[in-house]
Amino acid sequence: MKKSVRIIFTLLLAVLLLPACTRKQAPTAVGNATGSDRGSQAGGFGDIIPDGSSMEDWGAGGGLQLRGDGDGIGNGMFGDFNMITGVLSPVYFGFDSSSISASERSKLQEAAAHLQDNPGDHLLIEGHCDWYGTSEYNLALGDRRANSASDYLGTLGISPLRIQTLSKGSLEATSGLSKSESYRDRRADLIILRK
Repeated sequence: MKKSVRIIFTLLLAVLLLPACTRKQAPTAVGNATGSDRGSQAGGFGDIIPDGSSMEDWGAGGGLQLRGDGDGIGNGMFGDFNMITGVLSPVYFGFDSSSISASERSKLQEAAAHLQDNPGDHLLIEGHCDWYGTSEYNLALGDRRANSASDYLGTLGISPLRIQTLSKGSLEATSGLSKSESYRDRRADLIILRK
């Protein structure tokens, strides 16, 4: 009798506690908090999401370093190329997907036609993600999105030597939006590179 009571008690406890283990909490934004306020707002220093407003967020003591003038991107330049935005439309993706839908393929066909008509131009494909997921996961997903667009252009006859890919992950995403509201962040930007 005691054995069956223990089993029933254990099963009841498992049923009550398991749902609590599967809930996910959205990241807590720090905003403009400074100093000790940062820890109290985010629940402790281990939970802080840096907002990039101070050098300590970027690890000035040996972590991430600020970009210099000569490292390739900045002031509308990518290496030796001028970056021309707004000519080609971005390619949008489904949630957690790097597959190019049939409705978005015409945008890549337009990019291929531009590159064929302008043999001196190159293309930078920037992969972007929404704010869901970890930074590492989103960087990898942004990379898959950019490479998916690049591969599709390859099937249209565009040389991979004319295409550069870059993942921005969720660096430019708007946090706090629902999955349906954040569709604009799930994209690959097509940027013309011209000398």
